[in-house]
Amino acid sequence: MTSTVAVTGGSGFIGSNVVDALLAAGHRVRVLDGRDPGRDDVEFHQVDITDVDSLEPAVRGTDATFHLAAMADVNDILADPTSAVSVNVLGTVNVLEAARRAEAGRVVLASTVWVYGSCPEAEVDERSAFTLDTDRHLYITTKIASEFACRDYRNLYDRPFTILRYGIPYGPNMREATVMSSFFRRALSGEPLTIDGDGMQSRNFVYVTDLARAHVLALRPEAEDQVVNLDGPEPVTIRQLAEITAELVGETGRQVDVSFGPSRPGDLAAQTVLSEAARELLGWTPEVDIHDGMRRSFEWYVANRAPAN
Repeated sequence: MTSTVAVTGGSGFIGSNVVDALLAAGHRVRVLDGRDPGRDDVEFHQVDITDVDSLEPAVRGTDATFHLAAMADVNDILADPTSAVSVNVLGTVNVLEAARRAEAGRVVLASTVWVYGSCPEAEVDERSAFTLDTDRHLYITTKIASEFACRDYRNLYDRPFTILRYGIPYGPNMREATVMSSFFRRALSGEPLTIDGDGMQSRNFVYVTDLARAHVLALRPEAEDQVVNLDGPEPVTIRQLAEITAELVGETGRQVDVSFGPSRPGDLAAQTVLSEAARELLGWTPEVDIHDGMRRSFEWYVANRAPAN
């Protein structure tokens, strides 16, 4: 069934891929962003998510709003925590409130598996409980608060929601601050790859087109009022990323050195994030493995961002 959907942050890295996937599935899409998406196949609304009055008309008449707009770079959040709380927490409440006032459809929140940094268990799923007694990054707190707001709007106003907890996304057009972009840039410039800590910390990186495909599936009624992990296919260490980068850059005739530095404050401890709900509710599993995804990302990076020789 064709739906009218809004995507906050639809001009960004993940958002633009979500827009592509929604359009390919036949949906009508509105991009809600401060930046023009530069495309004529969507309806564009220039909005500020900290201003609920600009959001209300933009979501009116929609069947769902995918809320992706957020401050996501942990270094930016560390440098400007008040802005992070304003954008991430107030922005989410504003989207929920705008949808309530406009009597629009479900709000689908882009959250993160980083919220499990507030869980002491080594193996976690959507039912794992958060605790205050953990060392975590403020980014995690803003996402937990946003998730709570979604539940509160259901309890107080009977407003439906879905929460999608992303693994670490990567792929063409990813932010320069991501570890892969940083590795590509440094390696192609002849600089060593600097790893925080010993490099054995692992993550489940999820390729952006896999992630975008899950958003289309999240429109299913079975996903209403559910929390769903969208993690990558397998744990990958930062050291492995450096090794794959060295292999890819080595094919261009360059040698890559690796160096190690101190651990980053608030970094996510190693955990196993279970994703059975994604398979059961959405019929979703990630399809792109890290080697294929890194190669696609590297080829795009060389063509679009590689530093001049």
